[in-house]
Amino acid sequence: MRGFRSLALLFCLLVAPALTAQDAPILSGPMVGHTTLRSAQLWVQLKSPGKVRFEVWEEASPEKIVRSEEVAATAENAGIAKATVYPLEAGKSYLGAVVHEGRRVALAHPFRFRTPVFWQHRSDPPNFTVAAGSCVFVNETADDRPGKPYGGEYAIFQAIANKRPDVMVWLGDTIYLREPDFGSRAGIVHRWTHGRSLPDLQPLLSSAAHYFIWDDHDYGPNDSDRSYSEKGITRAVFELFTANPPSALPEHPRLITNRFEWGDVEFFLTDDRTDRAPNKRTTGERPYLGRDQLRWLIDALVGSTATFKIICVGNQVLNDGPSDGIEGYSLYREEHRELLEALQRERIRGVLFLTGDRHAAELTRVERPGTYPLYDLTTSPLTSGVSDRMLKDKNTGRVEGTMLLERNFALLRFSGPRSARVLTLQVCKTDGSVAWERKIEAKELR
Repeated sequence: MRGFRSLALLFCLLVAPALTAQDAPILSGPMVGHTTLRSAQLWVQLKSPGKVRFEVWEEASPEKIVRSEEVAATAENAGIAKATVYPLEAGKSYLGAVVHEGRRVALAHPFRFRTPVFWQHRSDPPNFTVAAGSCVFVNETADDRPGKPYGGEYAIFQAIANKRPDVMVWLGDTIYLREPDFGSRAGIVHRWTHGRSLPDLQPLLSSAAHYFIWDDHDYGPNDSDRSYSEKGITRAVFELFTANPPSALPEHPRLITNRFEWGDVEFFLTDDRTDRAPNKRTTGERPYLGRDQLRWLIDALVGSTATFKIICVGNQVLNDGPSDGIEGYSLYREEHRELLEALQRERIRGVLFLTGDRHAAELTRVERPGTYPLYDLTTSPLTSGVSDRMLKDKNTGRVEGTMLLERNFALLRFSGPRSARVLTLQVCKTDGSVAWERKIEAKELR
């Protein structure tokens, strides 16, 4: 009976009435970031400066509370506090709380997450689900262009949360910087704060481990490249509003490149803007990821033992004829060819690309003589406007029946024994219904 009462008390604290939560000091979050077998990085943004710590406990053992260090959320860091909770146990479901100035905050939605399973040398890899999406536009009338609002259908975030993914990967354009935002750190912080505090987003932030890359609209202006003069500011604010793993290239701090593992899958999170040559430049060196990042990516893929190796890129990788003629990895022919040839020359198994940007969804499959086919799953947009430009593409690898000209998100479901792992790809509409599904067996990618 005592255990039941403890659980009931903790549940009431977490699922307090919305009015109470609205009066709380939290502006957005809490958000779960990079999560390992033994730790999780947690994030929250307050309405005003204050001191915060996080508390988490196993759902099955609410009396065993793990506390983070207390950190200060200051005006200088936009009221954001990040801290790591440790030690946790692998393969467990955790509930959490935010403690502000010594008092636990009532939340309007559950704060819960799962740690990865420690399966190596013990069992088959676990079944798990990863959600993915790109292109989030949150309307703000004062700063938006006149006419019909570009953003909408924010309920898509609850639809994603309802799928209970273990991980959410944001594939760029997580915000849309607008003209009033450029030129100052304050403007860029405002845009991130405005988008991050969207009420519809909060349940998702608190229920999965979140990982981010960027594309042009959260890096700078439309189609921006290495020449963008304020990229140092946008990178610093990007890092403030995310809780990604440590940089995979600490010797090159200009890049936001990193990676993480979940189960028997490894995700490679690339930076397709910082070292990228201008799209319209026709002479001289034309890097896309750039020499430093490309070398790291090939090395990391060679060294990876993951069943599936998911390369996350802001732009499409395998579309050989994008209609706009300027945005896509295939248009940077030399580097694109170097990457694809390295995959084949080094006999790297299990590679797929996960991309965004195009304001429509599709699956691309490219046959390669003498080895396995490559796939590129494109999922876009989440809440920004839909485009029919894909209809004009000359994408020779498009898989029939996979183009979707609606707002959408993707699910990657990994399942099966180690000897027969299967990746099930689903592209879902805003209400969570499945628009299409395809299965890829690991043995197909060898």
